[in-house]
Amino acid sequence: MKRLFNVDNWKIIETGIHKEDFRLAESIMSLGNGHMGMRGNFEETYSGDFHRGSYIAGVWFPDKTRVGWWKNGYPDYFGKVINSINFIGIRVFVDGNEIDLHRDQVEEFYRELDMQHGVLTRKFTVVHGEKRTEVEAFRFLSVADHELATIRYTVTAKNYDGEISFVPYLDGDIRNEDSNYDEDFWEEISKEVSDYNGSIVMKTKDNPFGTPTFQVAASMAIVANGEVKAVTFSGKNEYVDNTITMTAKKGQPVTLQKYVAVTTDRDYEASDLIEKGKRVLERSVAKGFEALLDEHKKGWLKRWEIADVEISGDEEAQQGIRFNLFQLFCTYYGEDARLNIGPKGFTGEKYGGATYWDTEAYAIPLYLSTASPEVSRNLLVYRHNQLEGAFHNARQQGLKGALYPMVTFTGVECHNEWEITFEEIHRNGAIAYAVYNYVNYTGDKKYLHEYGIDVLMGISRFWADRTHYNKKKDQYMIHGVTGPNEYENNVNNNWYTNLIATWTLKYTLEVIEYLKQNGFESRLEALEASEGELAKWQDIIAKMYFPYDEEHGVFIQHDTFLDKDLMVADDLNPADRPLNQKWSWDKILRSCFIKQADVLQGLYFFNHDFTEEEKRRNFEFYEPMTVHESSLSPCIHSILAAELGMEEKAYEMYNRTARLDLDNFNNDTEDGLHITSMTGSWLSIVQGFAGMRTANETLSFAPFIPQAWKSYTFKIVYRDHLIQVKVDREHVTLSQDGPALSMKVYNDVVVLEENGQLAIALKRN
Repeated sequence: MKRLFNVDNWKIIETGIHKEDFRLAESIMSLGNGHMGMRGNFEETYSGDFHRGSYIAGVWFPDKTRVGWWKNGYPDYFGKVINSINFIGIRVFVDGNEIDLHRDQVEEFYRELDMQHGVLTRKFTVVHGEKRTEVEAFRFLSVADHELATIRYTVTAKNYDGEISFVPYLDGDIRNEDSNYDEDFWEEISKEVSDYNGSIVMKTKDNPFGTPTFQVAASMAIVANGEVKAVTFSGKNEYVDNTITMTAKKGQPVTLQKYVAVTTDRDYEASDLIEKGKRVLERSVAKGFEALLDEHKKGWLKRWEIADVEISGDEEAQQGIRFNLFQLFCTYYGEDARLNIGPKGFTGEKYGGATYWDTEAYAIPLYLSTASPEVSRNLLVYRHNQLEGAFHNARQQGLKGALYPMVTFTGVECHNEWEITFEEIHRNGAIAYAVYNYVNYTGDKKYLHEYGIDVLMGISRFWADRTHYNKKKDQYMIHGVTGPNEYENNVNNNWYTNLIATWTLKYTLEVIEYLKQNGFESRLEALEASEGELAKWQDIIAKMYFPYDEEHGVFIQHDTFLDKDLMVADDLNPADRPLNQKWSWDKILRSCFIKQADVLQGLYFFNHDFTEEEKRRNFEFYEPMTVHESSLSPCIHSILAAELGMEEKAYEMYNRTARLDLDNFNNDTEDGLHITSMTGSWLSIVQGFAGMRTANETLSFAPFIPQAWKSYTFKIVYRDHLIQVKVDREHVTLSQDGPALSMKVYNDVVVLEENGQLAIALKRN
């Protein structure tokens, strides 16, 4: 655990440059607007260690994976998000001396991420001999105009008269940190440069895999406020800049405003990119900085109006949940059905930046409640659009049906670790579960015949073929898998995998029956769902094998889990943690330690199918062996602990998920933020502390309040209702905009009247 930042309800504040933890601070100070984003890099030169990172949504590159151990069925390439044009750069010179915050004497350094308004600011004073120069940098990526980035950079000569030179530039000569041998993924197509303007167009290099190439253009317009002495421009290979020299009078600020438009051929013809960028710049400069900022702030305030969670009495918890929601919405807000949520978003390159099962398992429940239904629908349509890729993935393994990828940009698997790519097949069930979750929550049953049945049939056919029949035991089994606990590979009969496979078959049969009853037989005929095939599914459901231990009364994680030397994580030497940074992979695989919820993931997904006692026995057995080294782990444990009345454990796990990156719990935030797991803090509060469930299309709550809190308040969008839930030390207060709604609170049926309010006494364990 490492904390660099002040605790504040709405801000992330850094006082002083943390040179030894510079990358960590860069990750935390990241910005985005769904179309593009970046790490919290400085505009001016920094000659110390840092990770320059600017990323454009949907732009990626297929990296080679055909190495010596390549075998039949492996993916051809590993897709990766690629670092793009550095469009924020501004070199700054004071009487010919370049500002460099690594080398220079710096005083009063202050950096602030304003999460309420989506703005990053810095203030500092640079000392060159007797000269003291004050700088203020102000940056935002507009949520009102997604192709626009705006910077205001102000310099004040505090105790001298002199010259300030600004060199705003666009640099396309960029590398990925994770590239092989400093590999360059970009080549220049064109550039333009003139006084106060510049543009550059970069194209990803051609690749041997037939995957898309992309063109990205950055165009800048410069506005200088102060006495300009000279303007020059230059354009070397993959680079353009302006040099603007201004007279600096003692105590009088000079300001440079840099407007940047980022356009891609995902949205326009490649030949139009610069022209489209110029239009963005023209309207932006005409509006002016303050008007653009006002539009941007209003956009963020509108998001917070629905999504904010207010916590009274615990500033650390408050800051954590807002930071996580902010970074999630910086990454994705559902405007583009071609996009999904990368595990690092726009904050780093680790994990390739592609789509994982995190979206369906962890992100969709949050977006269902905090945004319009179209946002979650777009995430599901994204998977439907990539169904052909899922069929391809299954065929590569000699199997029927659809295997959704572990990692993808196109639907085709592009992850190169066998034990993950083709053994961690449980992610296929998470796609099906998301269809159920969406329909159950929104009531949008049209989705089932428009899109859902195609996905469900494909996944079910895969499960039916991947399962095998054990004649001796008269049971079906699934061998050679990796469950959610990635600290075990190639196991047989992972309980969770068997569970979600069986559930998918059941749910698909239910949807088929629903479509038959509602006049959609033609959809089923087109999918060629034969009676024999459906009967086989029923047989698998009836005879699936689920490992169980009578002595402990628990579901066994997989066939041989109990053969391990079982011990609790608290008995580990603290010097050995985190295990994934201290132990060999072989040692981890042979241990009993669990990376994240595995059996407990199933109890979370299918909560209403298990008794409280079953949940308790399994939680008390598995949680002590769990090291929570997956960012996805704490929230599931927090939710189940809350349901079981383990309030201290629930609160502990909430703090871990809420402040995972802010306090660098897993010592890996310097690589980028854990974007998809940031949903966990919201899930821990809403599904955990407030006990929200939507089983069988019925909304219910069972709230408690952590001892450290005075109250907490959140809103959810539920069908045609906007419901506010406030929990304090005495009451649960529900209010809404919408028609009358029947629901359950502490298992009692209550009616929240139209646009009404209802107060219920808080129950205590």
